[in-house]
Amino acid sequence: MRLTSARPRPRPAPAARIGLALLAAGALALPGPAALAEPAHAGSARPASAQAAADRATGRAADCGAADAAKGRPATASSVENGGLSAANAVDGDPGTRWSSAFADPQWLQVDLGSVRQLCRVELAWEAAYGRSYRIETSDDGTTWRTLHSTEHGTGGTETLTVSGSGRFVRVNGLARGTGYGYSLWEFRIAATDGPGVPPVQGGGDLGPNVLVFDPATPGIQAKADEIFRRQEANQFGPERYALLFKPGSYRDLNVQLGFYTSVSGLGLKPDDTTINGDVTVDAGWFNGNATQNFWRSAENLALNPVNGTDRWAVAQAAPFRRMHVRGGLNLAPNGYGWASGGYIADSRIDGGIGNYSQQQWYTRDSAIGGFSNGVWNQVFSGVQGAPAQGFPNPPYTTLDTTPVSREKPFLYLDGNEYRVFVPARRTDARGVSWDGVPQGTSRPLTQFYLVKPGATAATINTALAQGLDLLFTPGVYHVDRPIEVTRPGTVVLGLGLATVVPDHGVTAIRVADVDGVRLAGLLVDAGPVNSATLVQIGPDDAAADHAADPTTLQDVFVRVGGAGPGSATTGIVVNSDDVVIDHTWIWRADHGAGVGWTVNPSDYGLLVRGDDVLATGLFVEHFKKYDVEWTGERGRTIFYQNEIAYDAPNQAAVQNGATKGFAAYKVGDDVAVHEGWGLGSYCYFNVDPTIRMDHGFEAPVRPGVRFHGLSVVSLGGNGQFEHVINGTGGATSGTSTVPSTVVSFP
Repeated sequence: MRLTSARPRPRPAPAARIGLALLAAGALALPGPAALAEPAHAGSARPASAQAAADRATGRAADCGAADAAKGRPATASSVENGGLSAANAVDGDPGTRWSSAFADPQWLQVDLGSVRQLCRVELAWEAAYGRSYRIETSDDGTTWRTLHSTEHGTGGTETLTVSGSGRFVRVNGLARGTGYGYSLWEFRIAATDGPGVPPVQGGGDLGPNVLVFDPATPGIQAKADEIFRRQEANQFGPERYALLFKPGSYRDLNVQLGFYTSVSGLGLKPDDTTINGDVTVDAGWFNGNATQNFWRSAENLALNPVNGTDRWAVAQAAPFRRMHVRGGLNLAPNGYGWASGGYIADSRIDGGIGNYSQQQWYTRDSAIGGFSNGVWNQVFSGVQGAPAQGFPNPPYTTLDTTPVSREKPFLYLDGNEYRVFVPARRTDARGVSWDGVPQGTSRPLTQFYLVKPGATAATINTALAQGLDLLFTPGVYHVDRPIEVTRPGTVVLGLGLATVVPDHGVTAIRVADVDGVRLAGLLVDAGPVNSATLVQIGPDDAAADHAADPTTLQDVFVRVGGAGPGSATTGIVVNSDDVVIDHTWIWRADHGAGVGWTVNPSDYGLLVRGDDVLATGLFVEHFKKYDVEWTGERGRTIFYQNEIAYDAPNQAAVQNGATKGFAAYKVGDDVAVHEGWGLGSYCYFNVDPTIRMDHGFEAPVRPGVRFHGLSVVSLGGNGQFEHVINGTGGATSGTSTVPSTVVSFP
């Protein structure tokens, strides 16, 4: 099955584990110009006080600084009306002086902040001669400009604009005047999140205390691996994080068992550069043979010669198996074939067969396998050599010949004695592993990366980004009091050992600008106790740039609300940019752990996709109070989706969606014309009120361009029921048999 898409570009407006254990501070406050009265005309701009109140209501007040970064800085302009109305008047802090331009379009006013700053707000205090159409632009060098904000409906008066981006030079670029006169500003004020006292940041350095690097001559490797496993085997919500890195070479008689927040990786350019004669093992002895809570761990870039011919990888969500070569078979079930609830393989070669056994769902992408046996509910393959034939629902295999767009996760490796990060190239219609032959991509020295270590602040992280550095998060938990702002095209943000970012004071943890080619990978974002409107945001609300040739990718980016402690977020991830590739994410409102309950860890939406031409490969989203996924962008595609509806709804009324019983697990916007999905499943288990019923698991407009293949819904033991699979199509679940209701194709 091969996928294609055309690219017309209109966009609809944005729309607002127990597991399966029992079953298979201040906003910018700058004085307004005393001599200026707000004009009495209609418009959408808010006065500064209203904007500050709105920001406080959405948790953004703490994002922005209070100082005017433009005050007293050098300013230039395209023209001046006369010698008494110079550019400097707009940044002198005096509300009685102003800059005014010639009576023509276009015109600009520019200020040099002295260094690259992280910008959060711009205030334009217009005289009566204002800009009706203008852009706020930034530049690092005064030559190449980026747009932070644009409008064709400027209102005059005082316009306060919340922005996100960086630059040394900032300008207001007037395109069309609102009057017959020129452009005239009493004050051009700018607020930045980074303080001017943050010193420059150096790239490179050591990998920190929680990264263990081995070579074949290192003594006691097995003892050290066992020690970390003892700490982490059952440490589901602890703060400890570890990465075990193996230099190229051959290692004998090892069994590296992985517990929580532990990653194991080879440091070669290819998996076969680093061979473990032994196993990398995940089992479920800690949980009585139940693997449904084996989250947050990973294995990458290694070759294995399993001792008994078959390696065991019995995991649940957020446990990627990437760039691995198993010279034998792979068993996905725990010892004793206990419950297991799904996982992810990518860019791997398994010479023998994969035994699925008790895994309820699984996704394998761009790999080569010797075979695949068994299946429970939803096993999906795209671009996999040796994959079983299409068979859904019996056997439950959904098989696509290729993956339409993929780009493998960046990884750390050794080039001689020098650490570097390899950034793989984009592939289209991919099939099989990416590492046969010469690897395609680019290599970056470690000196290009700021190595984020425990104790790092958001101000320092943003300073590093503003300097043009990439980020390598070493294992740890990082609290940020302002968003991490990624504004440079091609930036790599890579985490080791499940590095975790926690937003404080209700801020957004990570914001990515509407730029090409950002790589966000290997991070867990954990909601803080103060509600964040969004935890991860890709592109501003008005994002519209075409990134088809160089998309932003999210890989192994996991989101958690509650579980490790109290957490609250309205939305987990918002994707506003076009062409984004979401490659393996688990977005989870916790159903067990600390700080868990219908009103204790509230979160409405897991993933909101507003951008066009977004592709999700390996999407796991669970337990949100409204739509787990709401997709309003055009031409979206999802290959594999796993979902559990929120367990803890107190009664039917709590999940009522107008006249509809329940919020769909996956909702395609009513105005969407083109959307497609393959291998999507949703399960309900209402353990508080088992009488709750859902009208359907999936909801979409009925149009020729909206298509689904291989849909299923399951009632786990009869605790709640689905009336239909999608809209009014598909039979109801019933009884306690835990047998899926399926739809092979829709409409």
